[in-house]
Amino acid sequence: MDQTAIEITVLSGLGDIAAADWDACACPEAAVGRPRDPFTTHRFLAALERSGSVGAGTGWQPHHLVARVDGEVIAAMPLYAKSHSQGEYIFDHGWADALERAGGRYYPKLQSAVPFTPVTGRRYLTRPGWEVAGRAALTQAMVQIAADNALSSAHVTFCTAEEAEAGRAMGLLHRVTQQFHWENRGYAGFEAFLGQLSSRKRKAIRRERAGAAAFGGTIRRLSGAAIRPEHWEAFWAFYQDTGSRKWGRPYLTREFFDEIHETMCDDVLLILAERDGRPVAGALNFLGSDTLYGRYWGALEDHPFLHFECCYYQAIDHAIAHGLSRVEAGAQGEHKLARGYLPVETHSLHWIAEPSFRAAIARYLEADRHAVGSEIAVLTDYGPFRKTESGD
Repeated sequence: MDQTAIEITVLSGLGDIAAADWDACACPEAAVGRPRDPFTTHRFLAALERSGSVGAGTGWQPHHLVARVDGEVIAAMPLYAKSHSQGEYIFDHGWADALERAGGRYYPKLQSAVPFTPVTGRRYLTRPGWEVAGRAALTQAMVQIAADNALSSAHVTFCTAEEAEAGRAMGLLHRVTQQFHWENRGYAGFEAFLGQLSSRKRKAIRRERAGAAAFGGTIRRLSGAAIRPEHWEAFWAFYQDTGSRKWGRPYLTREFFDEIHETMCDDVLLILAERDGRPVAGALNFLGSDTLYGRYWGALEDHPFLHFECCYYQAIDHAIAHGLSRVEAGAQGEHKLARGYLPVETHSLHWIAEPSFRAAIARYLEADRHAVGSEIAVLTDYGPFRKTESGD
């Protein structure tokens, strides 16, 4: 289809498009099952907007792109005007500082992302068969909007490797970063997973799990109708505690958890540690068709190893029990390596308006890609898995 036949509109919110039209691009596979991931679904992004977690006063102003042919939605992109670089997890604070020291203005910028969610997934949302034309039209529109409004840059973060390759071919800069993911190698149970680790690492994990179990209560995994409003009230307290210590104030509002209770309980796995009938710690996960996504953790009481148990080992248990292929436990954290989470590449794309600044960033990204690749190789070699049968 000739790109001139594609009409692009900009939405100030997900309320301006029917959920069925958006999701036909965001998760066409959901017609026969669970979305690959829930984070670009209409229900998740709309929950962020309706709850006030994004929008006026947050520095995340929706400007979503929708592509139509003859009135039918064929592609979409979650897109935000950003007045800061918080809640992105692909860090460009150094870029902002460099441009502003040189007399330029880095903010506002455009950001195609899922706010506060460092999870790899599709950012170019297309109906099947429209991948090439849809990506080209969305990229052209994003860059045109940035240029027309004299913005410094546009960014597509935590996109898929396939999207990254397509973006490079369209002239965008490609950045490689890393996360730690756990891969299910067909384990029959947690002990089978442990059996693949070196003796020292296996003993360390067993010791941590035993230490966590000594907190004096029980740990429950809740999903769907089993999650009740009081569980969200407890988790909100956990989330506030973690947020206040990490970034000053939580990104999400209390209303966000009410929204997902109404629309997304089947997409959620909530792990709660309870003592004397009261939740004292918890981890919030989201479910994809083949992956468990760890997102938030918090606690009102400090117990040894309870964080590792709720966030990492319970997630592995659930993935094995339900035949999921992967656990993504969020951004950063080399401490995950000893617990069976190995480094993998993550990808983002960038358009920079100022030519000399773009050239400098291109040189940096080229060198950084090689450095990240070397680091992943070294970290993988230092992972907890047995090298040979005789090396245990």
